[in-house]
Amino acid sequence: MALDDTSAALGGPVPISAAADRVGTTPRMLRYREGLGLLPRTQEQPTGRGHRHRRFTEEDLRTIATGLELERDFDIPPAALAFARRVRAGIGVLGGVRTRGGWLGWLAPPPPRALDFEKQKAMRLLGRRP
Repeated sequence: MALDDTSAALGGPVPISAAADRVGTTPRMLRYREGLGLLPRTQEQPTGRGHRHRRFTEEDLRTIATGLELERDFDIPPAALAFARRVRAGIGVLGGVRTRGGWLGWLAPPPPRALDFEKQKAMRLLGRRP
């Protein structure tokens, strides 16, 4: 039994080929998703001559499976999921998407807030334009 088979049998980290088989994709697609930032960062130290061989834990496999489910359920490619993740994580990206989406008419303007109404009312009473 090879070292990889032993670690998989004991529930330890598995190599990329075994991980791909377990989640129903290919090693190439896992590498692509890793390049997009959709896979958790590896915590392993380099092995051998400085080469890092990616190994996947059970938690990694659950994360990958969840991403694949999202792609399948919403019929989106991995790149769209990666962009959505960037939008969700970065305030600047989210603001840019909202601004451009508003310009293009893709997004409805946000509903007015009660404080905005009160501010406008106070400005009118003072004779100023809001």
